[in-house]
Amino acid sequence: MKLLRAPDPVKDQSYFLAALRQDQLKRVLFPIGHLEKKEVRALAQELDLPNKSRPDSQGLCFLGKVKFDEFLSAYLGKEPGEIIDASNGEVIGRHNGIWYHTVGQRKGIGKVLDPKATSKGPWYVVAKDPSTRRIIASNKYDENIFEETRSEFYVEGIKWISGIIPLQLRLKKEMRLSMKIRHGPTIVAGNLRIDSSTTGSVTLEEKDGGLAPGQFVAFYDDLECLGSSVISEKHWMKFKSDTTSPNTGSIKFDS
Repeated sequence: MKLLRAPDPVKDQSYFLAALRQDQLKRVLFPIGHLEKKEVRALAQELDLPNKSRPDSQGLCFLGKVKFDEFLSAYLGKEPGEIIDASNGEVIGRHNGIWYHTVGQRKGIGKVLDPKATSKGPWYVVAKDPSTRRIIASNKYDENIFEETRSEFYVEGIKWISGIIPLQLRLKKEMRLSMKIRHGPTIVAGNLRIDSSTTGSVTLEEKDGGLAPGQFVAFYDDLECLGSSVISEKHWMKFKSDTTSPNTGSIKFDS
């Protein structure tokens, strides 16, 4: 059985289903999967369903009126650490916990930076180091130094919905595919190279806004979702601080 993208690119759920196996997929039904959201809305009005006028849920809908940071604080608490400038290793601020920040983030980081650093922004989160509780940031995120880290990454846990590696990958060890790196309508093109049946690397044709270990990557051939993988921890190996001087050491971009 095949898993296809839905006609509505915004509401398509194939990204979340990309790790399904054949024995799971054959038991799944998508009774309104062929409809766009506006058509579902029209049916709800026609049938006078009680939720016909309910607005779409956005973000983490189960939080209600609770702010996201308050939710994280209640369950994870605070674990302060340093914010490091990727270009020179200097401490430019202190955060309350690495879980409050995401790779590629710009909005909200200014409030935890030193005032002198804030004036040199905008700053972006480029990596996180859980072992040292450090966040690595840069005000040069759009420059060539980050070209590789925003377009190339290792993947692990590769799974194919068919249960079989695509023929081209078996023969040539690489294949051009369409991909989703997060839920939403955006489809990107890239090249997947495999090292084994479950590991490999991806090179995107365009830079991404923020790549982080643990993110799922869904693979597509036109409308068909072929499978998925997970961005490996190896991606953050490019951001290792120079331990010879924890406050002033530069950040090394290891291959």
